[in-house]
Amino acid sequence: MLTIRKAEDRGHANHGWLDSHHTFSFASYHDPREMGWGPLRVINEDRVAPGMGFGTHPHRDMEIISYVIDGALEHHDTMGTGAVIRPGDVQRMSAGTGVAHSEYNHSRDHGVHFLQIWVEPAQRGIPPSYEQKHFADAEKRGRLRLVASPDGADGSVTIHQDARLYASVLAANDAPLVHALAPGRKAYVHVVKGRVEVNGAALATGDGAKVQGEATLAFKAANDAEFLVFDMLA
Repeated sequence: MLTIRKAEDRGHANHGWLDSHHTFSFASYHDPREMGWGPLRVINEDRVAPGMGFGTHPHRDMEIISYVIDGALEHHDTMGTGAVIRPGDVQRMSAGTGVAHSEYNHSRDHGVHFLQIWVEPAQRGIPPSYEQKHFADAEKRGRLRLVASPDGADGSVTIHQDARLYASVLAANDAPLVHALAPGRKAYVHVVKGRVEVNGAALATGDGAKVQGEATLAFKAANDAEFLVFDMLA
């Protein structure tokens, strides 16, 4: 069964410097029907204005993944990590026992567009840690590229949860992709951009789908599309 979450039905907050759409309940947006999906707790589609950003703020006991769509986001944290995240980069920060970080757009004329994803860890109180890897479009084109997993398989970043995150770039003339869901697993699909059919259901930019009770997922792009697939314990 697929339950579609349309982009326009998401929570929305515009703070001037930050324009954010919330797939699940977050901050002042609360919907008891949308509290997450399995261990997947947050998908925020954020746009940060030039010269603005998130000041230093704390997190704990959460796996935080940043997926940049456009622009460059500079990261600093209390572990001593400093990095710039660009399109194709996947950043993973395990907050664990506690970490504070900031994220800033230093460009004077170009915004940053990125996804902020939170996954609840399988174990609380782990030491905080950081990881960042680049996955070029060529690695994602016409396939589901594993970008986050519990064991760092295929060069993916490591998250502390039995969940796998795949990214794909698919064109309309590409062959359909098929992803098998093992028994006891469910999925969430988020369309980064473009239009794609999932088991015949049409999804567009910003749309998502909760998936449960399906043995396979078939993806066919209606135009050039980029999308994420979360494979998790049911």
